[in-house]
Amino acid sequence: MFDTKIAVVLRDDLASWQSLNVTAFLAGGLVGQDAGLIGEPYVDAADNHYNGLIRQPIVVLSADATTIAKVHKRAIERNVRCSVYVEEMFKTGHDRANRAVFAQHGPDDAQVVGIAVHTDRKIVDKITKGARMHP
Repeated sequence: MFDTKIAVVLRDDLASWQSLNVTAFLAGGLVGQDAGLIGEPYVDAADNHYNGLIRQPIVVLSADATTIAKVHKRAIERNVRCSVYVEEMFKTGHDRANRAVFAQHGPDDAQVVGIAVHTDRKIVDKITKGARMHP
């Protein structure tokens, strides 16, 4: 059992490809912040080597736009550094453009479509209150 928890919250009106894409981006952001989230590399029976994976389960939740905005604000209020993906990023084609559209909005007007947090289990539960398991 882990003392920490990883949760990804996705807006409930995303297309399947968007949900998968955003989840991958957000998980990558958490690993970028904390390289300790990655476990040891894998080796198969034929001695092929593979990348290590995130070392603990990720809970994937969904929420409506109002709830995900609350999740975003709760993370900020608790000083929990998080990964956030905003709707405008779907219209860009590269990282620099993503950061440019992201910088145009603050917590009060950002159209958050996904957020990922990694911290103490109880704090994650408080931050994600109101979100439900992703279908």
